[in-house]
Amino acid sequence: MVKRYQLPIWKTAPLLRLLLPFIAGIILQWHLSFNFQFIGICLICFGLAFFLLNVLPLFFRYKLQWLQGIALQLIILCTGLLATHQINIRVDGRWFGHSLPAAQVGISDSTFLIVTINEPLIEKAKSYKAEGIIESIIIGDDRVPAKGKLLIYFAKDSLENDLQYGDKILIKKLPQKIKNSGNPGAFNYERYAAFQQLFHQAYLKKEDWQLLPEKNINPLMEFIFSARQKIVDILRQYIGGGKDEKGIAEALLIGYKQDLDKDLVQAYSNTGVVHIIAISGLHLGLIYAMLVWIFNLIPGIKKSSILKVFLILSCLWLFALLTGASASVLRSAVMFTCILLGKNFFRDTSIYSSLAASAFLLLAYNPYYLWDVGFQLSYLALIGIIWLQKPIYHLWYVKNKWLRMAWNMAAVTIAAQALTFPICIYYFHQFPVLFLLTNLIAVPLSTAILFAEIFLVTFSWIHFFAPYMGKITGALIWLMNYIIQAFNSLSFSVMDKIYATAFTTWVLYALVISICCRLIYKNKLFLKTALLSLFAFTALQVFAKFQLGKQQKIIVYNVPKYQAIDFIYHDKYNFLGDTILNKDALLQNFHLKPARISLQASEEKNNLPTLFHENNYWQFGGKKIMIIDARISFEPLDKKVNIDILLISKNPSVEIKNLITALNPAVIVFDGSNSLWKIAQWKKQCEQLALRCHFVSEEGAYILNIGD
Repeated sequence: MVKRYQLPIWKTAPLLRLLLPFIAGIILQWHLSFNFQFIGICLICFGLAFFLLNVLPLFFRYKLQWLQGIALQLIILCTGLLATHQINIRVDGRWFGHSLPAAQVGISDSTFLIVTINEPLIEKAKSYKAEGIIESIIIGDDRVPAKGKLLIYFAKDSLENDLQYGDKILIKKLPQKIKNSGNPGAFNYERYAAFQQLFHQAYLKKEDWQLLPEKNINPLMEFIFSARQKIVDILRQYIGGGKDEKGIAEALLIGYKQDLDKDLVQAYSNTGVVHIIAISGLHLGLIYAMLVWIFNLIPGIKKSSILKVFLILSCLWLFALLTGASASVLRSAVMFTCILLGKNFFRDTSIYSSLAASAFLLLAYNPYYLWDVGFQLSYLALIGIIWLQKPIYHLWYVKNKWLRMAWNMAAVTIAAQALTFPICIYYFHQFPVLFLLTNLIAVPLSTAILFAEIFLVTFSWIHFFAPYMGKITGALIWLMNYIIQAFNSLSFSVMDKIYATAFTTWVLYALVISICCRLIYKNKLFLKTALLSLFAFTALQVFAKFQLGKQQKIIVYNVPKYQAIDFIYHDKYNFLGDTILNKDALLQNFHLKPARISLQASEEKNNLPTLFHENNYWQFGGKKIMIIDARISFEPLDKKVNIDILLISKNPSVEIKNLITALNPAVIVFDGSNSLWKIAQWKKQCEQLALRCHFVSEEGAYILNIGD
């Protein structure tokens, strides 16, 4: 029997060899920030080397082709450096952030920004949020053209008239830099915003801004926003059921998430089907299949490849724009574009080449997509399906037709999950145990809902038809929500608080890929690699548990307007602070839960072993804490009381110089429940008295590691 020779992937997908150095260039530029001159010199040198090697006699070219390959790889790497450098608005001389430091020194009262509202306003609990484009900055009598984006929050009572996309406003208040909360394990919002080219934000009251008469409107964007709103209005009018059904309908069809219930989203996440309500490749894949089927039924279009490709791509890209053109949607649209063009005009194109081409185009457009979680998960899921679905499906032969279809869908789900679950654990520290069962139910159901919504929106002008279609769609969504919430209510539906770092994630990927390669290629080397990876992963988890057994910490969180302190002992914690933080899931999940997950700590109902307190005095692990949260006066003492942490909270009327007549604090901590103007006063007092202090609103959470 002749053994079939299989070409390696880098031979069948040559574009992959261009993508990898391009990604390397993006990562290097983000971390090292090379200047334009250096990148330009490198490009010229490597380009010249490639050209000279190419004009050598044939014999030398053959001998030195490896060197020519390296030169080409370095050219692509430098292209990645250049693309990342150029997209960074901070290197542009007209970026408005360059003018802000000068504006903030002495002349802030005469500094204004002229900003165009770049999107419809999004309603929040206490404000309206919008992204603004800086048109110019006014400093004194000078008006200077400027560039950049600004995140704007309008107080609800400041909007007498609705602001629309394209409106121009004059901002009289200087924006502030976007900063992280500084709480342990917290989402790196500053970096996330930087990837969106957002570095400043402004919180505006009524007196802080003024509407200008002129507008700046892009007709295409205006059409997209109006079309999105029209679709949302149709769904709100006709979808049967309550707010949950309407919210899921909006999210599933066009990615509109403002009406989604947070607890319902968490249930979808816990059961492993959150991708259903996040517009992704699944949605575009279904629409792509529907469009191919429809256009193949029309004789005039079926015979013309060019016309069919044009119509399918037009519909796909219109849908992508209507959904907000997120990274995952753009990835899917670009990928299907590459696949469609490859199938119709380049018959031998590898699917891996199409994937590499779509990734290259997207990263050339915006290199920061590389850090987008949706972008990462989309490509990993697709690679998993392409690589593993058939081998998994062939592991079990099923005779029954319907069971075979179910097993095929299960194989797709397992293949996608195989390459995505390590990175999901890294980002979310949880694993949906029932993902296979929930996907087998939710994916077909959501497919039916998606097509029902498309028909509803398309034929909403037929007034006797739309209400019935809306009720049917609402009933299907209610059924899907009910099933997901039922699975989520099971105690074993999700494994959470899983320890994960970047290193453990790479080790876990080594384990998963080795197991997959062993099953597919039957090479014993992969089995050895898998066993070694399993040993390394287990050792890391055991070491982490050992470290947890020794940890003792006091954390004063940065929670604006609230007092929040955790005493961490091994894998347990006691909370001290405002009770609303225990009741409000949104506040708790955003500010406190990430730290507890990263520290693997669960709540202890009883007092921790080394925690004692009396009134405002607390002692934990031998450390002494005094909390001042009300007006208090101390009599001077000959021998001051030594305190490890003196916590000032809830705007007490106290003077620092009075407190230190009786107390000798190692550090004075001011938490987020204090007013900024009072913190400014206390800061001056601490500086005058040469006292060590920590302001959580400026420096992030204060963490005392006991035993260090």
